[in-house]
Amino acid sequence: MACCLCCLFFSVQKTVSQTCVVDTVGLCDPAVDVSIESEVVTESFTDSTGITTIETTTSVTTTTTVTNEDSGDLLNSESGYVTSTKEGDMDSDWGGEGPASMPSGSTCADLGTDKCAQITGSGNGTSNNGVTGMGSTFVQTIDISNLNISDGGQVTYTIEVVKEDSEDSIYFHVTGNNGSVLNFSSTDILSASGVNSGYASYTGGFNFGGNLTSLIVEIGGRDINLAIGPMFDDVTVNVLYNVINTIITQNITTIETFIALNLGSGDVAIDIAEDIFEHNDVIEVDGITIIEPMKGPNDATYDSVELELDSPVIEAIDIKMDTQTQGGDTNVYAETNQEASVEAELEAKEEPKETTIVKIKAVKEEVVKVAEVVEEEVEVKEEAEKEEPVKKAEVKKNTKQQKQKVANKIVKEMGSKGRYDDANQFKTLMIMSVLADNKSFFNNQTPLVDTVKLFSNDTIPDGVINDNNMALFLMKYGADASMTALVDIQYR
Repeated sequence: MACCLCCLFFSVQKTVSQTCVVDTVGLCDPAVDVSIESEVVTESFTDSTGITTIETTTSVTTTTTVTNEDSGDLLNSESGYVTSTKEGDMDSDWGGEGPASMPSGSTCADLGTDKCAQITGSGNGTSNNGVTGMGSTFVQTIDISNLNISDGGQVTYTIEVVKEDSEDSIYFHVTGNNGSVLNFSSTDILSASGVNSGYASYTGGFNFGGNLTSLIVEIGGRDINLAIGPMFDDVTVNVLYNVINTIITQNITTIETFIALNLGSGDVAIDIAEDIFEHNDVIEVDGITIIEPMKGPNDATYDSVELELDSPVIEAIDIKMDTQTQGGDTNVYAETNQEASVEAELEAKEEPKETTIVKIKAVKEEVVKVAEVVEEEVEVKEEAEKEEPVKKAEVKKNTKQQKQKVANKIVKEMGSKGRYDDANQFKTLMIMSVLADNKSFFNNQTPLVDTVKLFSNDTIPDGVINDNNMALFLMKYGADASMTALVDIQYR
C-alpha cells in the first residue's frame, strides 16, 4: 500500500515523500515503526531450603504509524467545505478583486459549453494575498479545521486554462493559516505573459508543516489587450496530510526460579532412593508407575531359624605373632573379645636355645595370664597333637542371652541395605518369633478383605460433587474396626 501511494503522488500529483521527523514539511512516507526498550531487574533470596531468583523484565514498546490522509476535493459542495456557489465548476463567481465575467457556450472554447470564469482586468497591481501582476482575482476562504491537521502535508490542485492572447497571464495562489497565524503562502504562474499556451491542464502542490486550519484560494491574472482574457474551469483543491499515531504499551514479565540446596540431606536421599529401587520392583500399569516389593523366596522357617540361633557362641582368642630371627626382638600380641592388648618384648641370647625367655610387660593380670598360656601352647604344640586326640566340643543349646547375640550377628550380616530385602525381612520376623518363643505367630493368618462396594464406579458430574454417605461412614467410622483387626493379627 505504501508503494502504491508513492507511485500515485509521483505520477499524478508530483509530490515528494520523506521520513517523518519533528517539524516535517510536506508528506511523509507511510510507515510503521516499532521500538522496544527493555529493563531487567534480578533479585535473589537465599534461605535454608534453597535460592530463589526473581527476574522482572519491563518492556516498553512504542509503535508509531504514519499514514497519508486525503481531504477529497474541497471545491466540491458534496465534501461539505464549500457551498454550490463556491464550487470549482465555475458556474458562479467566487468574488474577488478587479473586473471579471462568467461566459458560456463557444466563448469558453475547449473548456466546454457550460459556464467558465474569465479574467478581464488589465491592471498591474498586488492582490490582497501579496501576488503582483494582478488585474483581476477569484478568491474564497475554506475552513478545514475539522481535519485536525497537525503534522504537515501538501495542498494539491488541478485547473484547466485557455489563454488565447500570449501577452496575457494567469496564476494560482494558496495561503495556508493556522488559526490567525500564517503557515505558508505560495504561488504558481500557470502561463506567464509572452507564452502562447492556448488550452492546457495544470497540476501542482504546496508543501506545509505543522498545523493547518484554513486555506485561501486565489486565481488571478491580467488581460493586456482587453480582447479575450485568460479563462479557466474545473478547479479542484485537495489537502494531503500526515497522520501520526503513537501507541506506547508496557509489558512486565516476572520469572521466579527456585534452586533447592538440599544441605545435609543429599547422601541420605540418595541412599533411600537406592534402597527403594534395589529392593522393589518398579512397574507401569495403565500409565501409572507402581513400586512393589520384590517377590523373592522365603526359605526361612521357624525350625531353621531356631536351629541357627542354637548355634554355639565361641569366644575365640585371636593370636598374632611377629618374630624377628636375626637377633632382634620378637613381639607377641594377644587380643581377646574384651578388646584388651598387651605387648611382650622378647630378648634373644647370644647362643640359640630351645626355649626363649619371655619378658612381658602387662597392665592387667588377666591379660598376662593369657599371654603365658599362649606361650606355653606354642612350645608344646607338636607334642600335644601327638599325645592325645582333639576332643570334640560338647554343644549345648544356647541360653536366651546367647540366642540374642546370635540374632544380632545374623541381622548385622544382612547389611544396611540387605535388611530391606523381602526374604531378609521375613527372616527377621522369624527371629523375633523364635526369641519370643511364639511358634503360632505365622499360623492361621487372616487375609484382609476389602469392604464390599467401598468404591463406586459412578461418574462424578463436572462441577458437582455429591456426597457418598455410605462410603463416608465406612471410611471414617469403619476404619477403627479394620485397624483393630489388623493389629490383632499378630496376637493370633
